[in-house]
Amino acid sequence: MQFLNGKRVLVVGLARSGVSAAILLARLGADVTVNDAKPADALAEGLNRLPTSVKTVCGSHPDVLYTTADLIVVSPGVPDDLPQLQKARSHGVPIIGELECAFSAAGRVTPHGHPAPRFLAVTGTNGKSTTTTLLYEMMRNAGYGVLLCGNIGVSVSEALLASGLADVGAAFRRAIDFFVVEVSSFQLDSVETFRPSGATILNVAPDHLDRYRGMDAYVASKSRIFENQGSPDVLVLNADDPFAPELDLKWEGLSELPDVYYFSRKQVVRGAYTAGSKVVLSFGGTEHSIDISTFGIRGAHNVENAMAASLLALTAGAGIDAVEKALREFRGLEHRMELVREVDGVQYVNDSKGTNVAAVMKSLESYTQPVILIAGGRDKDGDFNLLREPVREKVKTLILIGEAAHKISEALGDMTRTVYADSLKEAVATARAHAVPGDIVLLSPACASFDMFRNYEDRGDQFKMLVRSL
Repeated sequence: MQFLNGKRVLVVGLARSGVSAAILLARLGADVTVNDAKPADALAEGLNRLPTSVKTVCGSHPDVLYTTADLIVVSPGVPDDLPQLQKARSHGVPIIGELECAFSAAGRVTPHGHPAPRFLAVTGTNGKSTTTTLLYEMMRNAGYGVLLCGNIGVSVSEALLASGLADVGAAFRRAIDFFVVEVSSFQLDSVETFRPSGATILNVAPDHLDRYRGMDAYVASKSRIFENQGSPDVLVLNADDPFAPELDLKWEGLSELPDVYYFSRKQVVRGAYTAGSKVVLSFGGTEHSIDISTFGIRGAHNVENAMAASLLALTAGAGIDAVEKALREFRGLEHRMELVREVDGVQYVNDSKGTNVAAVMKSLESYTQPVILIAGGRDKDGDFNLLREPVREKVKTLILIGEAAHKISEALGDMTRTVYADSLKEAVATARAHAVPGDIVLLSPACASFDMFRNYEDRGDQFKMLVRSL
């Protein structure tokens, strides 16, 4: 546990993961400085959590902090092309992300005689949080010591602190077998040694193209989840995904290969596939069939999520009983196809987490009833033309809000009745005026939320408040 003693470590970005990384690094003996471009008064909550040994520099990015550090740890939201990071690279300063930092620390601080916790990692454009949580429930049902963390709310550093592993000189508080981690592309951009024993890429669709230089760069980022894998690690991929051939080429090019399984709703594969109304899990020379009607979550996209989680759980050692129990009991997450209320025979559904085009396509696929769709927000350079056929087939009225409203209208306005609303409140009122019994009012924006709301949770919470007040 002495590997960080005296090292000058700069943590960039004082959001939740940056604060946790700074606390972890200080506890492991590093000389830590945190830096954020925001002024100190805007960061008070995070600053107040830091130990007194951590130095703080707020309001700017002084070059000297970056060029004199022994190590820089960046939060996921910090752009990779920040000029000060470029200068640090030119001075040979290693730069890693919070995920890489915590993964490295977990392997080094495990007490002698205890196996290091294994990491099960979930990424993809859509479905990450649902799949990660479902996998966590499966592993917990199987009796393992499990921590749920990553992009889902609790950073890996924070989970490591909670486990007691980072308490230098203290007793080992809990036996942790697995970290079940939701991983974003931003987190994967800054990994070096991160090696999950089990990993899945649920799907790849255009997203965050305001940050990545095209789909090739985005696919490459997602692929980093398995770049350090080998035997006996497990990789689970979506055989039906349009980008599956590109991912296959990347893992086939590894010097040491993981054990690869697939899931599919369209074909029989080694792994998991649908056969009529059942999911078939083909693993370890045995087959198990599970009736989809017993799943606690609904929708075609959630069948895919369930198959991916089941494969990761079974290959990590969970029994089929633990898997089936989680599939029955897990009811889904807030802001993801969440039924808020039924009013006058109309169901109002909160899918505020649908922040890209592919997510909206999956959500619309779940319905046979007519849909009144509320969409719009801050554009992430999405191709809204991909929604033309789904909107024509499923959407009776399209209500548009936010900065991207006119761009969406140009792409989809001729497919269905289209109206604008100046606020979410007006959008909900308009939806109610157009709805008849049997309709679905669906908030699935296909955009980021930051033009009108703090985040997608705030957008979803406001939608639910408005619906409950009807």
